[in-house]
Amino acid sequence: MAGSFFHRTAHRAAGSLVAAAVLALAAGLSPAFAGTAGAASAWADTVKSDVVELELRQDGVLHVKETVEFTGAPPKRTLVDRTRYDDGNDRLYQVTGFKGDGTLSGGSITLKGSGTATIEYDVKGAVTPLADIQELRWYAVGGWSVPVEQATVKVTGPAQMQNLSCFAGVLASAVACTAASFDHTGTSAEFEQQGLGAGEVLTVVVGYPAGATTGAPVLERRFELSNAFTLNAVTGGALAGLLILLLGGLGLLYWTRGRDARVVGHESGSLRPIENGHFAPPDGVRPGQIGTLMDEQADVIDVTATIVDLAVRGYIRIDERPRQTYDTPDWTLVRLPGAPVGSLLPYERALYEAVFHGRDAVLLSELKGSFGAELGKVRAALYRDVVTQGWFARRPDTVRTRWTTLGVALTFAGVLATVALAWFTTYGLLGLALIIAGAALAVGGQYMPAKTAKGAAALAHTLGFREYLSSADLGADVPVAQRVELFSRYLPYAVIFDCVDRWARVVSSVTGNGQQADHLYWYHGPAEWDLSKFADSMRTFTMTTSGAISTTRQFRSL
Repeated sequence: MAGSFFHRTAHRAAGSLVAAAVLALAAGLSPAFAGTAGAASAWADTVKSDVVELELRQDGVLHVKETVEFTGAPPKRTLVDRTRYDDGNDRLYQVTGFKGDGTLSGGSITLKGSGTATIEYDVKGAVTPLADIQELRWYAVGGWSVPVEQATVKVTGPAQMQNLSCFAGVLASAVACTAASFDHTGTSAEFEQQGLGAGEVLTVVVGYPAGATTGAPVLERRFELSNAFTLNAVTGGALAGLLILLLGGLGLLYWTRGRDARVVGHESGSLRPIENGHFAPPDGVRPGQIGTLMDEQADVIDVTATIVDLAVRGYIRIDERPRQTYDTPDWTLVRLPGAPVGSLLPYERALYEAVFHGRDAVLLSELKGSFGAELGKVRAALYRDVVTQGWFARRPDTVRTRWTTLGVALTFAGVLATVALAWFTTYGLLGLALIIAGAALAVGGQYMPAKTAKGAAALAHTLGFREYLSSADLGADVPVAQRVELFSRYLPYAVIFDCVDRWARVVSSVTGNGQQADHLYWYHGPAEWDLSKFADSMRTFTMTTSGAISTTRQFRSL
């Protein structure tokens, strides 16, 4: 076959010389010049010969010495340093100790010099222990950037060889090489291959007795999504532990919240907050306090109810502005002179000052976006107030923030852990467990504020008050002369309990002498307005006020 190969090569070279001579004559050039051109074409870039000596040592390291003869520019070889081992791992061939006429960079060898180069290096991971033998498999020649005309591989090792095989072509080729043989001692073998294309590989396989070397494959786990989240005893146990943790968290949540429920269930009941014909709210609490106590949030409805409460108690007056059919409704909030501002609770005083801010009157529409920073002080004062009342051991917003922040941090740590575990191991489910726990903690943090026994008792009385406002029979026990003031005092609480319509209609149905009136002492309507329109006006006012507060930065997220 070798003679045939070189015969074809010589025949092609002769043909090239003849063609070049014809072209030269046609162009008026001398045959001598044509011969020079043909000779140059025969020196294309190629590896003329690649002789590889492989020595397998007892520690499993394969020492490689390679002598390369080439024409043209120094060629480049890409080593096979990674192959698929099984469904979850890649096999690595670690090359170390490189020296000689070339450079090694990132698994690629670039020769230097001209004509001939010799290089040496060691390979770890080329030996595989099998049932009764050890197998040496190495991609001895190939991966060159140019064709290889002749490749020869000589192999020696620490014991007699049991079997040989070789393959030539692409990396996964099953085509046998040109020749493979033992020597008479069985400790040396030689492989040959003629005509490897650029990028093609000559793979040699040699079988040795079991235990001939201490070599073993070098494996690296290959990332695959299906393997990254393997369910096994470890990951399954971790998930079971997470379930127990979540159930324990729910039990703890029930204990903190259930304590409130037990006190509320013991002390709740319908109340009649009227003493000697005068308004007496349960435990003397104000609407804003009740709103924060019930949902543990200082929100827009609490502020709206407090504004109405300040009007009913004589600190401000609400004047409805006249408007045409398609005009946006508006109101003027008027500061009443002589009101005992010093007796206001801190959160009420903060709201009072935020509304007027040195003015005697202000349009409700002018408050949109203008007092957001001050409302932050109102919220903080409300949270401080419920702690001062002894209803909470700590500010509810601080408790929620602490637990939510911890949950977010745990979720973020879970994301990092999931990525790391999924990339380097098969325990990605452990990271998912952290993510689930962190998310549950972040959501559950909203429910972590717990009332004290005093707070739970106050809530029980509050719920009884709500039941009264929702279904009370306004009997004859309320003197006619006191109904406007008494029912007006109920109205801010009705805002909290979402029964404004009912109590606004109640207020609009009575006056001091039982006759219809044009105004209330704390609410004035425009011309041609009377108390029959109060229910619609009050409903619109509470909705507009809540909307104005919601557009401020401090309350936009509520």
